[in-house]
Amino acid sequence: MTTPAPGTAPDRATELSPGRPLRSMFRERWFSTLFLTDMWERFSFYGMQALLFLYATAPRTEGGLGMPDGTAGALFGLYISASFLAAMPGGWLGDRVLGTHRAMLTGAVVIAAGHACMAVPAQTAFYIGLMLVACGTGLLKPNLPVIFDQMNPGATSAQRQAAFSLFYMSVQVSALIGPLVTGALGERVAWHLGFGAAAVGMVFGVLQYLHGASTLRGARTGPSRPLPPESMRRLVRVAWGVAALAVLFAAGALTMGGAALHPVLALCGLGSLAAPVWYFRRLLRGGELPGVERARVRGYLRVFVPSVLFWAMFGQLGSVFSLFAREHTDRTVAGFLVPASWFQSAHPLFLLLLAPLFAWLWLRAGVRRGGVRRGGGRKFAVGLGFAAAGFAVLAAGAWFADGSGGPVSPLWLLVAFLWVACGELVFGPVGLSTTAETAPEGHRGRMMGLFYLGAALGAGLGGQLSRLVQVVPLWGYLAGFAVVAAVAAVFLPHETGPSADGTSESERGRPAEQRPESDVELDWTPPQATR
Repeated sequence: MTTPAPGTAPDRATELSPGRPLRSMFRERWFSTLFLTDMWERFSFYGMQALLFLYATAPRTEGGLGMPDGTAGALFGLYISASFLAAMPGGWLGDRVLGTHRAMLTGAVVIAAGHACMAVPAQTAFYIGLMLVACGTGLLKPNLPVIFDQMNPGATSAQRQAAFSLFYMSVQVSALIGPLVTGALGERVAWHLGFGAAAVGMVFGVLQYLHGASTLRGARTGPSRPLPPESMRRLVRVAWGVAALAVLFAAGALTMGGAALHPVLALCGLGSLAAPVWYFRRLLRGGELPGVERARVRGYLRVFVPSVLFWAMFGQLGSVFSLFAREHTDRTVAGFLVPASWFQSAHPLFLLLLAPLFAWLWLRAGVRRGGVRRGGGRKFAVGLGFAAAGFAVLAAGAWFADGSGGPVSPLWLLVAFLWVACGELVFGPVGLSTTAETAPEGHRGRMMGLFYLGAALGAGLGGQLSRLVQVVPLWGYLAGFAVVAAVAAVFLPHETGPSADGTSESERGRPAEQRPESDVELDWTPPQATR
């Protein structure tokens, strides 16, 4: 566990000793500071996510971009992928350059600027804003849990994970409200007004973080392993070079009347596929990490590979699920036409309601039996099974809609969201908790970013696959995902290879007191709405 840095005020952190109630954390000012920052970020992110696909597919006469469904799905997948992918360099900047505090603040400001750009009714401003939001999210997301983990210096492993669970459960409220606010403004008034509401929410997040930053003195907010001066100067030169190339590309695209969207999407999609592979190879073959840490990275393959499929399915929620809501769902309730974007609130609602139940199940139903923890592969198989059930339900709804030639009950969509939410509550938090437990000192931000690489790869792949909705029936597209996920769940190895903490299967069979702390309490994980 990370200890407070020298010269800080450890009394500002919550000293969670084994005898101190976890609820004392809620009375600490640092908790409200981090909570409100993440709450407003989720409000803006999920609010904008609910509008993106619908805005992209809306006719130009209605203020939209007029894209085909498949192209809009690829754009949505690319955006989600870029947000996750940016978490790796964002975590590295927090570890080596900016520190967690400045990385978080910079990320929040960049997100607010991005949403403000998207509020401008101009296509160029929209794409610039989309890029800024993705970059800002990559800075904020991996560094916030690092600070949160540092603010509990006296916590046991179980207390730490329970604190994560309470934190991420509580911020789901904003993820639920965001689509309702931005969706009503965007679909009923003006698209860019909905994006502007997300910008206002993020500005509130920045202001309250600045107001409460002094309460984070118990955390090591500076770089944990600062770059040497020569490396820092080289980084600055490279950054200026990249910025200059980006400006030249944008200027050239504007001069030619705009860049062709399809080549840009294809190029960025290939980048999201190649970057995780490159980074894994760099960590495993480089000399920066000793043998134990490299074993942990190799163990991440057990988390990483099946997660790609899950996040590819998760990335369909804002695109293909929105398409189903708009085209195939009976949205009239007592004479009121429910905006299609409002259905995006169903997923965080189910997360909020079911997280306590899943917490009880993990702790009560023998996640640990006989002192030996159950394999992560078994958990992933259960999560993939839930996701497969959700897609199968929606595929059946799309098949009935095709057969009847009209919209079907919204229960089809809501039940599909329910099953996918169950899959996330089983699947997503395992990687996040393992990362928090096993990350070596000086690599916490990057290891947290490594967790998001699987989501980036999956979202990028899912975004490219969503083009198939233009050539195959929607029910067939959804059924294909359901079949692949079900087969993967059946054949997924339950206990193969080293775990994420670098231990072998035989080591995991030892009594708890003979195993490392990082392997003792890995079973209850925070119900994170991972993104």
